[in-house]
Amino acid sequence: MTGEPLLRLEGVERTHRAADGGFALSVPRLDVAAGERVVVLGPSGSGKSTLLDLLAFLAAPDRAESFLFSPDGHSHDIAALWRRGDRAALTRLRAAHMGYVLQTGGLLPYLTVRENLLLARRLLGLEVPGPADRLAEAVGVADLLGRRPAQLSIGQRQRVAVIRALAHMPRMILADEPTAALDAGLGERVIDTLVAVSGAVGAALVLVTHDEELACRAQGRIVRCQARRGADAPGSVVAA
Repeated sequence: MTGEPLLRLEGVERTHRAADGGFALSVPRLDVAAGERVVVLGPSGSGKSTLLDLLAFLAAPDRAESFLFSPDGHSHDIAALWRRGDRAALTRLRAAHMGYVLQTGGLLPYLTVRENLLLARRLLGLEVPGPADRLAEAVGVADLLGRRPAQLSIGQRQRVAVIRALAHMPRMILADEPTAALDAGLGERVIDTLVAVSGAVGAALVLVTHDEELACRAQGRIVRCQARRGADAPGSVVAA
């Protein structure tokens, strides 16, 4: 990896509190380069979703030696923004430079597919349609643009969700178990779509999954989220 990474975490920790006592996530170091594919792999309860919340600036670190995001030629100190409580700046960075793919797609049910795809661009004041129509054509959903999410299959919704996450040309895509509700064949197709479309627009992809086969299919650098056991429990650590 050469040059300054798009995202860098060093000595980052986050305690997740829950009824069962929760756990502490520890990230000794994690770099994500521009355009890189990173697969976060681990079983349920190992801290993968907590890590993704940190990367999306949705959860504040309890401790951070370094937490930097550099999408626009300027290095933004995410830890410092959290310390100042500047949620507005964090929201602006996330909206402008990140796309998010949820397990269930997260499409707005009262908007058509095309309106869902263009929403982020409209909110950011970008030209429409931008690449949305071209991307829809590329992944085979161009004939669905006038439908609402309820009229789509689960697999179609997930492919539309991938395009929506990329329509404003972000620098990074975060995907949280995007195949969890799909059978194996559809899951593979969604992973292929994520890899192809993020690569086409030059976005880094951070994919969270518990599935070893899908992790390999993404052909990215695998980072394991491992639950600590024994004397170190409760807790988990991200091993790059």
